Amino acid sequence: MTSQRLVHLAPAVHPDARRNCPPPATTRHTGTMARPPVDVDALFAAAQAGERAAVARLLSLIERGGDPARQVGRLAHPLSGGAYTVGLTGAPGAGKSTLTSATIGHVRSLGEQVAVLAIDPSSPFTGGAILGDRVRMQDHATDAGVFIRSMATRGHLGGLSLAAPEAVRLLDAVGHPWIVIETVGVGQVEVEVAGKADTTVVVVNPGWGDSVQANKAGLMEIGDVFAINKSDRAGADQTRKDLMQMLDLSDLPEGAWRPPIVSTVGTDGTGVAELWDAVLAHREFAEQHGELARRRAFRAREELREIIAHRLAERARQLCTGERWDALTESVATQSTDPWSAADEMLAGLA
Repeated sequence: MTSQRLVHLAPAVHPDARRNCPPPATTRHTGTMARPPVDVDALFAAAQAGERAAVARLLSLIERGGDPARQVGRLAHPLSGGAYTVGLTGAPGAGKSTLTSATIGHVRSLGEQVAVLAIDPSSPFTGGAILGDRVRMQDHATDAGVFIRSMATRGHLGGLSLAAPEAVRLLDAVGHPWIVIETVGVGQVEVEVAGKADTTVVVVNPGWGDSVQANKAGLMEIGDVFAINKSDRAGADQTRKDLMQMLDLSDLPEGAWRPPIVSTVGTDGTGVAELWDAVLAHREFAEQHGELARRRAFRAREELREIIAHRLAERARQLCTGERWDALTESVATQSTDPWSAADEMLAGLA
């Protein structure tokens, strides 16, 4: 069927009548509908009272950024600090989501509440999370003691968006004692999860490949606990030997935490209790030796550094416009000015 363009004809109006009529209202079509103002204070109070829908809306505000997100952050920050965060990272296909689901089941069997942030790849079309919690961990979808949220990386190289720390603080502030951060796992940049969690679990598989590559990716440096998932497959024993050998060569200081190696099968829950015991043991060690306080202080510094860098990048994009910018880029293109001198001239006098 061929689409037709409909033209609406207004009834004829006498010219004299127009003098007493207000100008016709015009509608501007921008392609998106303006969002109504949000009462962040009321939403935050509802989230504290246990309303899951309010928590979800606040997380959406955080992901969108802007003034509402900053307001959520200001409300959550003074109430945070009580939750313990556990990061699960590893190469794609290691079975992190399945192992996370089994871990949630174990934590719930202990009577604890848990929240999960699943950091997914961003859709190139919408910017949203591709995988989404709708296809993850469905066994816990109706459990009131579990809150699961997918967040998009939005192109952030470390697999964690700048919104993730704010999301963790919100979940902490509304009463979740345990927060699990599951990363997408994209290679060397997985090391960033170490700065986002109190305990980092690195998930590997039997026959995980070249140990040198693993060291290059930084996995040996960030792991507080190693989980050999799918350990019912051939090669699990050799993988354990490889990990033990690399830990032996890592020259750990005397009295330092030596990461335990736990064999798991996420699909049937084998080893999950032992994995959680290892997480609890690391927490106790970190609290007793001051490591937890040091990690959190480092995390605060790095987050502040990232925010400042992000703000400066925004200012730089705003600066690189206008006639002066056009003239300088032309001078660089024609080789009358080198790029560094042009940048110095552009930045001269910038407060």
